[in-house]
Amino acid sequence: MPTFHRCLSLILLACFLSPPATGATATDTSLPPNILWLSVEDMSPWIGPYGDTTVPTPNLDRLAREGIVYDNAFATSPVCAPARSSLITGMFCTRIGTMQMRNGNPSKAAVAKDPEAYKDIPGYEGLPPAFVRCFPEHLRAAGYYCTNNSKKDYQFKEPVTVWDESSGKAHWKNRSEGQPFFAVFNHTGTHESQAFPKAKRRPQVVAPEAVPLPPFYPDTPNVRDAVARTYNNIAEMDAWVGQRLAELEQANLLEQTVIIFFSDHGVGLPRGKRSCFDTGTRVPLIVRHPNGRNAGSRNARVVSFVDFGPATLSLAGIEPDARLDGTPFLGTFAYERKDYRRGHAYANADRFDSVYDRSRTVSDGRFRYTRNFVTDLPYIIRNAYREQLPMTGELYALETAGPQTPAQWQMAATVRPAEEFYDSAADPWEVNNLIDTPEHQERIATLRQHLEAWIADTGDLGFVLPETKLVRETIWPPDGKQPTTPPAEIDESVTSRNGKTVFRVSLTCSDPGASIGYRLGTNKRFSGPWQVSNGPFEVPGDLRFLQVQTQRIGHKPSTTETLLGGE
Repeated sequence: MPTFHRCLSLILLACFLSPPATGATATDTSLPPNILWLSVEDMSPWIGPYGDTTVPTPNLDRLAREGIVYDNAFATSPVCAPARSSLITGMFCTRIGTMQMRNGNPSKAAVAKDPEAYKDIPGYEGLPPAFVRCFPEHLRAAGYYCTNNSKKDYQFKEPVTVWDESSGKAHWKNRSEGQPFFAVFNHTGTHESQAFPKAKRRPQVVAPEAVPLPPFYPDTPNVRDAVARTYNNIAEMDAWVGQRLAELEQANLLEQTVIIFFSDHGVGLPRGKRSCFDTGTRVPLIVRHPNGRNAGSRNARVVSFVDFGPATLSLAGIEPDARLDGTPFLGTFAYERKDYRRGHAYANADRFDSVYDRSRTVSDGRFRYTRNFVTDLPYIIRNAYREQLPMTGELYALETAGPQTPAQWQMAATVRPAEEFYDSAADPWEVNNLIDTPEHQERIATLRQHLEAWIADTGDLGFVLPETKLVRETIWPPDGKQPTTPPAEIDESVTSRNGKTVFRVSLTCSDPGASIGYRLGTNKRFSGPWQVSNGPFEVPGDLRFLQVQTQRIGHKPSTTETLLGGE
């Protein structure tokens, strides 16, 4: 860890281990900010702050009044696990090999439908460059208490250094008194599965006959039911947001906390989730700063999931590594890039469970250019998990019956054009493909160049097929077997201070990509979370048992135990 981070760690530790200064208040701006992520699943900006009043969202409306609404925020993939790998690393999933959905384990629904579905698809983990860490590790090294409640889904097993706690009980309330926190709460009630027939029905806030339908859907009872359930789930989610705000207010921490609300990709209905349109990649993003800063404003900056981790580090006063794909758009180190990524959001669609797609898309916030590298597929690809939604079969039927309206051409198509271009301002549902329109050719050419630059720069691993080749040549060469991170090297010295024994310990690993965590104990029953090793540390002589784990993302961990001072 750079010297800057070690110094910041000491400063932050002093802040929360020392008694508060006389006169310190809950709104003291000299203290490091708490940071709260409120992440919801499978939801487009179908909420009040974005002009959709189908169901009331009073808590999100409040968050918008007191914060900043970002109008152009995008996921890096229209499905959760690849998108979440970008959130936690600040890297495009096509660069680190996490673009194929569920690269570590098969979909149960796909296997139930076809036991041979994964016959030629290996299980593996993504592998970022050696300099990449899951960003909460940097926050923990700087003194933050980091919790995740509770979904991860990163396409790799995260090192033990990432979270103080990740579970259904993880909460910022469990930190040491005065310690700054970074806390993630994930709401699953808006997930696509919550519109399945077997899912619990939330209280009806809007009836099926009253919901607005996207023009690409047929107007059927099953479609209306799925859309209504989606909106009713959003209404319940809004109450969950209110609960999280109330917790901060009750603890007198609201004005010490930056709140970031977003969805992990677009709506969980067909032609949303798993699709490279605004409905699949555009997400709500609301940021509330303490003390009314920029309250009630809107921001048109194009923001991508790769930016979220760097922005969170920047809010905490930690300078993100410039080699990350993401750009901090918040905090001390916020800036705009000068290369092809400035003002553009990129996304990919690859394998979804056992069915392959391969689309790449770029948006400048208004105009979207998409390249379909597999054209002999319908837009609504066959996905066993999604087929639990009754409306899916009705969309499949349009491929035979034909579209009922011009806007349904994508639903009825059995093949796709190689290129697509949409104006989301004039055509918010992106149903009018303008790729051959003369007046847009210059803009199309520019976005095409941007997309090609992104594919080349990231070394897009989605083109390395079959996946067995990807694993053998890129992820785990040369035999496709997962390597084990080298064990830690432990250097210790002993001294006496005030008549008591103190060990000075230094931990290193020969793999520069390894995170190093450690735990201490008076015996081999180690307690508490793993600590982040980012330099030499001192251990009281009564805590002689040391357990160390090293892990590079994508590799197996190594665990070492030792008795400080020997037998």
